[in-house]
Amino acid sequence: MSVNAQTVSAGDALEVLRAAWDAQSTGTLTTSWMLHGKPGVGKTQLVQTLANQIGAQLFDIRLTTIEPQDLRGLPYYDHETRKTLWYRPEDLPDEPDIPAILFLDELTAASPYLQPTVYGLLQERRVGRHTLPDSVFIVAAGNTVEDGAVAYEMGTALSDRLVHLHVTANSKDWLERYAVDQSLHPAVTAFLRARPDLLDTTEDSLRRGDMIACTPRSWERVSQIMQVATNRRIRDTMVAGTVGVAPAAEFARVADELDAMVTVQDMLATPRGQRLDLYPETLNGLVGLIYGLVAQTDADTIGDVIDVMADIRTLKSERLQALPLGELSSFGFEVLIRKALAQGLHEAFRGSEAYAEYATARAEAGAL
Repeated sequence: MSVNAQTVSAGDALEVLRAAWDAQSTGTLTTSWMLHGKPGVGKTQLVQTLANQIGAQLFDIRLTTIEPQDLRGLPYYDHETRKTLWYRPEDLPDEPDIPAILFLDELTAASPYLQPTVYGLLQERRVGRHTLPDSVFIVAAGNTVEDGAVAYEMGTALSDRLVHLHVTANSKDWLERYAVDQSLHPAVTAFLRARPDLLDTTEDSLRRGDMIACTPRSWERVSQIMQVATNRRIRDTMVAGTVGVAPAAEFARVADELDAMVTVQDMLATPRGQRLDLYPETLNGLVGLIYGLVAQTDADTIGDVIDVMADIRTLKSERLQALPLGELSSFGFEVLIRKALAQGLHEAFRGSEAYAEYATARAEAGAL
């Protein structure tokens, strides 16, 4: 059974869920949501991001690891009332004044015996006699049979209780809305900007019969490996075991370029007039520098980051002449401005002489 809902990026899905939360908070829309998507596409991460944005507690229930009684609770006999009562499970939110997200993960892989228990949570927002507070936002997630994951077909009794979103990997969206905010390693972001087709290779891997596929989740793991593995041979082995041998070999070349670069911290610590010789002279190196700069941006560094970004367009050498330096500088400022707006750092641009020079040059070139 195909998921005939609109296909959206993880970033767009986050915007939809945020709007749904705002609507529920005002009492205008109360419903449950379902995120469909391949393994590793970012469903869990976007729910965690939503919880962080709205300041909500996250109750993450993996439905493949529980039995019906884990949601319904356990019965006990009340001798005074001579009735069977139920101990409510602690995994369900019950604080009426505290925002919470109830995340029912792996819904499509849950046992069919568990699904009737979930029905009440999704539609009536209750299980047994326990009713969820109005401050609880319900999101479910799961894979489909076509994704090569363990999954059951979703029946109409279940699907009709949900608003569905089909989440897919989009490299531009992932790089700008997730990778930058999470400060992923610049080698990962630089590589995927050059090879966006390798962000998610699940379909190709299934067709070839390969066990390992590239996914947004696996590239996040590569970023962690890059942070901790200092031995190149060990690092390359770890990366190959995460994304596969062929993508790992391509990635290693970009990682080697960035290894040879001066660090972002060293560049920011160097006076502006002495930085020109520190810039990398390859496209991958400059892209890696841009993402590294944005990752290091905060209230203390943003002035220097603006200077470094603006000066990219003025670089001169025989190797650099063939590179689109103006486009790289503009791309860098697009990513930087987005982060600055999100973190309230945008006033730094008003007082920056380097940004004023950049903006003037752009305007004279007819780009603004």
